[in-house]
Amino acid sequence: MRQARSKPLLDKLHTWLVEKKDSYLPKGGMGSAIRYALDNWTELTRFLDDVHVPPDNNRSEAALRVAALGRKNFLFVGHEDAGDNIAALYTLVATCEAHGVNPFEYLRDVLMRVSTHPASDIDALLPHRWAPAAA
Repeated sequence: MRQARSKPLLDKLHTWLVEKKDSYLPKGGMGSAIRYALDNWTELTRFLDDVHVPPDNNRSEAALRVAALGRKNFLFVGHEDAGDNIAALYTLVATCEAHGVNPFEYLRDVLMRVSTHPASDIDALLPHRWAPAAA
C-alpha cells in the first residue's frame, strides 16, 4: 500500500525539490526547507520500506505537547533536580499511554512493588512489559 500510493507522490516531490533547489536562496526560508528535505530524504522516506515506521510523527508530537504547554509553568520547579524528576515522570506517563497502560494504575502498582522487586528483573516493571500484581 505504501509503495503503491505514497512512493509515486514522493517521487514527484523529490523531482520537484531537485528542480527547484537552485531557484531559491540557500539561506532563505524556502531554500532551507528544500535543502533540509533533500538532505534528509532517506530518513523522510524510510516508512516506505519499513512497516514499523509510521508515515507521520503524530504520536511523538502529542507526547511532547504536554511538556511544551507546561514549559512556562515548570520554569521554577523548586529545586535544580526537580526538572529531571518531572521529565522522568512525563516519560513514564507518555510511555504508559503509548502502550495502552493506565498511568495511574501503573504508578500505583509499581511504586508499591519496586522496593521488593529483584533488581535483576527490573525490566519487568517497564510500562510495555508490566503486568499488574495479583490482588
